[in-house]
Amino acid sequence: MNEEMYDVIIIGGGPAGLTSAIYTSRERLKTLVLEKAICGGLPATTELVENYPGFPEGISGVELMKRFKEQAMRFGTEIREFNEVKKIEHEDKIFKVETNYETYRGSTVIVASGSVPKKLNVPGEEEFIGRGVSYCAICDGPFYQNKDIAIIGCGNSGLQEGETLLKYVKSITFVEFLPYIPAEKILQERVSKDPRVRFFLNHIVTAINGDTAVQSITIKNRETGEEKEIKVDGVFVYVGFLPNTKFLEGLVELDKQGYIITDEDMRTSHPGIYAVGDVRSKKIRQIAVACGEGTIAAIAVRDYLKELER
Repeated sequence: MNEEMYDVIIIGGGPAGLTSAIYTSRERLKTLVLEKAICGGLPATTELVENYPGFPEGISGVELMKRFKEQAMRFGTEIREFNEVKKIEHEDKIFKVETNYETYRGSTVIVASGSVPKKLNVPGEEEFIGRGVSYCAICDGPFYQNKDIAIIGCGNSGLQEGETLLKYVKSITFVEFLPYIPAEKILQERVSKDPRVRFFLNHIVTAINGDTAVQSITIKNRETGEEKEIKVDGVFVYVGFLPNTKFLEGLVELDKQGYIITDEDMRTSHPGIYAVGDVRSKKIRQIAVACGEGTIAAIAVRDYLKELER
């Protein structure tokens, strides 16, 4: 066990977690960020972020999150990457946070563990991961130069990643469960005007087909039941997310989807544990929202620790 005692342990190095770290470190609270991969979260897999204030021309997700990390470290935040949290225990007013490497001790915990992409759970998806099935355009887009691909999901993520992929691919077939495109209008306008794009709304994917790699998808019209096969070389999936809360089961109250329930001060049902960002039960999940929540949680932690001192 690590013998150091932290005022706050932040689980997750995305926008919410790093914003909390900036504020707690500036309060001179001993702050540790534990990140299961490298800092950045989902924004770091986005080529261009256009809706974060202060960058009128947009900024790459990697660069934006690099700045978040540098700012937190400037004020004294300790960051341990590739430390995945497995369990949290609370004994004698101390939280013990167990990772795949060691156990850390803290007076409070801010959970900013985010979410992971949902899967389609259709035949062919698992077997073709890395062989035509992907969940990250910025990671895998260059492999599909002049090829035909499908994007499953027409929310903001699907259309944003579609813009990235249009730099490489020959064509994109969008498949959307709903009978309309739920993405922001400005994204719809930009993507839909490209002649290489077509949409199948009110459709579901029933199978991903191929031999050694993806060769086609089978889609089904939800209204008529009609099925058709579309030849593609790759499938990019953007159908929502699942919260990273498995390590919290039985410790804090979760909603039916597994997201953490908090009050307006980001406090969970367990005193001393706070939750921010995409892992929190709420309606809107955006970088700016995550930053606001990170700020609120940091101030709440400061006040909670003052109360403990008294």
